[in-house]
Amino acid sequence: MATANPVAQHYGSAGIAERVLAALRAACGPDAPVTPETLAPFDQFHGRGVAATAELAALLQPQPGEHILDIGCGIGGPARWIAAKCGVDVTGIDLTPEFCAAAEALTAACGMTGRVTITQGSALDLPVPDAAFDRAYSQNAVMNIADKLQFCREAFRVLRPGGVFGLACACAATGGGGIHFPVPWATTAAESFLATADEMRAALAAAGFRVVSFESADGRPQPAAPLVPPEGASATTLGIQFIRGDRVREMQANMARNAAERRTTTIEALVRRPG
Repeated sequence: MATANPVAQHYGSAGIAERVLAALRAACGPDAPVTPETLAPFDQFHGRGVAATAELAALLQPQPGEHILDIGCGIGGPARWIAAKCGVDVTGIDLTPEFCAAAEALTAACGMTGRVTITQGSALDLPVPDAAFDRAYSQNAVMNIADKLQFCREAFRVLRPGGVFGLACACAATGGGGIHFPVPWATTAAESFLATADEMRAALAAAGFRVVSFESADGRPQPAAPLVPPEGASATTLGIQFIRGDRVREMQANMARNAAERRTTTIEALVRRPG
C-alpha cells in the first residue's frame, strides 16, 4: 500500500507482521507462543522498550474494564501489553497504514482482537467520539507533529471529564542546538518537530489540562537487552531491525549522541481533564 504522507513514508514498509512472526519462529521454534511478552523485542520500539511502557502504565494506572486510547500506536505493542496486564480494552490510532495492518495482524495472532482495536487516523483529528475514553496515552508520537496545541486539544476532547492523559516523548533541549539525523522518528529535519519541555507543558495547559506530574525521563535505567542487536549478531537475534531495517542502528546511535550532547531531553507527563 502506497503512503503519501512523509511521516507515514518514514515508518511504513510492506510485510511487517510476516517478518516479525517469521523471525520469532526462527529464533524460538515453529510452535513459539505469540503473546505481548514474546513480541516485545519487536513491537516495543520506542525508547527503552517494554520498560518504558511499564513505567507509563504505572503512571496512568488503568483500572480493569476501562477503555484506553493509544495515540500513535505503531504496530500495537504497548496497546497489547497494557490490555493484557491491566485488564482493559485499548483502541490504537496510527497514521501509517502499514503499521495499522501489522498491528491488526499481530493482535489477531495474540488472540486479542476483542481487546485491542486498531484504526488508521491522524492525531490531529482523532476518528473517535468526544469523551469516549477513561484514559489515554501517547509514546513518542508527538515529535512528528508540528501543531502541538491541536494534538493536546484532541487528547483533551476524547477523554471523559476527570480522565487522565499520559505523555512520553523526546523534546528539544533548551539551547541545545540542532540534532543529528537520522533518528528513529525522522530521517531529516523535514519530518521532525521537537518542542522544548516548557513548550510541551504550555501546550497541554492551553488545551485545558491540569498537570498532575511532569518529569524528565533522562538517565533512567536502560533495558538489559538492546532494542537493536549490534552489527555481527546472529540473524535470528530478535530486535526492531526486523521492523525498521538495518539503518535503525544509526538512528539509535544518533539518539544516544543527541542526548549525550544535551541536544535532546525526554519527558514523562501525566495530565488530567478537569471534571
